[in-house]
Amino acid sequence: MELYQNKVEHFTKVFNKINKRYNSISVLRLLSVFLCLFMLFYYIKTNQLFYIGFAFLSFVGFLILMRIHSKLSIGKELTKAILKINENEIAFLKREKLPFENGIEFNDFHHPYAYDLDIFGEHSLFQNLNRTATFIGKKTLAEKLLILFPNEAILENQVAIDELNKKIDWRQEFHALAIVSNDSKSSYESLLHWNSFKNNTLPKVLIALSVILPTLFFGFLIAYIITSKTILLSYLTYVFIFNMMVMGKSFKRIHSEIAKADNVDKIIKQYSLLVEKIEKETFESKKLIDLQKQLVFKNATASTHLKQLSELFSRMDTINNLVTAIVFNGTFLFNLHVLRSLLKWKENYSEELEKWISIIGEFEALNSLANLAHNNPDFVYPEINTEYKIGFENLSHPLLNPISRVGNDTYFYPESFMILTGSNMSGKSTFLRSLGINMVLGGIGSVVCASKANIHPLPVLVSMRLSDSLADSESYFFAEIKRLKQIMDALEDRPAFVLLDEILRGTNSDDKRNGTIEVVKKVIAKKAIGAIATHDIEVCLTTNEYPEILTNQCFEVEIKNNELHFDYKLRAGICKNKSATFLMQKMGVI
Repeated sequence: MELYQNKVEHFTKVFNKINKRYNSISVLRLLSVFLCLFMLFYYIKTNQLFYIGFAFLSFVGFLILMRIHSKLSIGKELTKAILKINENEIAFLKREKLPFENGIEFNDFHHPYAYDLDIFGEHSLFQNLNRTATFIGKKTLAEKLLILFPNEAILENQVAIDELNKKIDWRQEFHALAIVSNDSKSSYESLLHWNSFKNNTLPKVLIALSVILPTLFFGFLIAYIITSKTILLSYLTYVFIFNMMVMGKSFKRIHSEIAKADNVDKIIKQYSLLVEKIEKETFESKKLIDLQKQLVFKNATASTHLKQLSELFSRMDTINNLVTAIVFNGTFLFNLHVLRSLLKWKENYSEELEKWISIIGEFEALNSLANLAHNNPDFVYPEINTEYKIGFENLSHPLLNPISRVGNDTYFYPESFMILTGSNMSGKSTFLRSLGINMVLGGIGSVVCASKANIHPLPVLVSMRLSDSLADSESYFFAEIKRLKQIMDALEDRPAFVLLDEILRGTNSDDKRNGTIEVVKKVIAKKAIGAIATHDIEVCLTTNEYPEILTNQCFEVEIKNNELHFDYKLRAGICKNKSATFLMQKMGVI
């Protein structure tokens, strides 16, 4: 946190300095305009060239000040963004607020673990991790949290994330550029819509006219300047009118090309700056170098191509300005030439465009995971094995307050499946979520909340928290049975890490007990690794039948000074103490 506080102090000073210069330049810019007008007035009044010279110098000064003002404006925005980034990190670490998007739009109730493990939504894993500012970055991070990477990709991600962890200045500068882009889902989809619109040809007659007519216009214009023959002005007028007729015919085609592309030039410009930031950095990890290499195409950088595209869209915006459109198109069919250039750009680079943008998203997602590692230096990268061994030392939930969270050692070898017992509030569900969340993080190459970890990355399948699907006219019980069927079907394909919490709550106790035992037997028969939490002691007796596979673990509760005391420590064996009767008596329920 000290690093963030130092950065806040530093960038506050930088921002104040830039803001002071910005305001000064604004005043000087205004003064230069008044001085120019003042000199022009005196020139008209006195007709002395002295004043016109000063007016010209004032105008040049205004242009220079405009350029400086523009650079200061960008610097001011970036500095403000970096300042906000560090202020947010301080507030986050102090647990004062969670000022990041929660990704609720990516939630999928049918996903094997997204809803059960609180991957998205308020106070979710995504919200705690998310340090993205573009839509593609947010989308990429969400997708990473929903899939399992191959072992080789996990190891490459670990090295890449570790490298980015150390590049905090670069990460924050990249994040600031993304913030000031003001990117959105609609902007991203507008660009993809344009890129997917494949009508990239123009009629040959139109192409020929785009060359012949401007040539005629400027030919007649030069001839008139040389000869001063008025007949040539008539020819100029005819060509001008014909140019406008050609533009009228092309107007629909131009608008179909730039439909839904409002302000897309600004977004592409920001994408180019983000890509350029990647291109100019020196990386050492294989993954980051490979991503960087993909930003070179046809002997030029992706940022160069994107800046060209941004400029073309910016030029095309002139069609919406009536005066400019008439003058430029009446003389040399300006927008038609821009259209040809746009189509040519798309023909050359459309297949690369989405890839370049996806690389921005990849870096934002990796930066988010690097930020998790930076904020939690006690977290570790798990060792990866292929022997179906999963073990954690001092495992806890990464979203719990580090001051109060309690870690536990847990191993899924030699026994591979745990039957977990404990009274309500003793920590069973939190422990199961800790296992699930850390398996998800470990499966994408992130650090995990443990002091040591060794995992065989497996798909995570969870049945912990289902809601009645009223829209589908399903009861809670039927929704739970469907989830269990989904888990069993997935286990047909390959072993998985399975977490079950008090299953079959929608039926009577005997049916629930017998059903739970049969589920446990079938799950372990399919080579699943994982845990099931239950209150039924008879379910724990199943370990007698499968002592080499099943193990009993529990969370106990103690009564001290007429109060319940939970230590949240995992113990071997079956839970013995009960809290429900004591709690109801204490509160006067019974």
